[in-house]
Amino acid sequence: MGNRPDWDQYFLKLAMLASERATCPRMHCGCILVKDKHVVATGYNGSIPGDDHCDDVGCWVVDNHCIRTNHAEMNALTQAAKRGHAVGGATAYVTNMPCTTCAKALIASGIARVVVFSDFHDTLASQFFAKAGILIDKADKPENEIKYDLGSYSSARK
Repeated sequence: MGNRPDWDQYFLKLAMLASERATCPRMHCGCILVKDKHVVATGYNGSIPGDDHCDDVGCWVVDNHCIRTNHAEMNALTQAAKRGHAVGGATAYVTNMPCTTCAKALIASGIARVVVFSDFHDTLASQFFAKAGILIDKADKPENEIKYDLGSYSSARK
């Protein structure tokens, strides 16, 4: 296989890339919904369409949570729904452990597996996933670097 990432590392890296679009400075999170090794939808934490972004006007914090933004998992699920893509049986690749609300939404949507590399606020979500029979896999954090190499193609064009 060489330096090729395995599927989990590949999709987690995509989730990391999606997190770069986040608009709330309190937490950058990305979520990729994958079915049969194909990306169904992506999401990152950010404001609802047409609303102000935390990066522009500041966070709206209630009970120590920013309520201006939707979480990455919710944005991925709504993107899939808006496009008519079923997510039953899919895997959610998430940069951070889903919160309880996102865990319940993933469970209700039929997600079969969750892969994360962070334990951020691992609260009741783990219990909800366990009760629903949904596997949570903790993976190693992928490398931050993208290894883009044209290889022999590059030298052949010179």
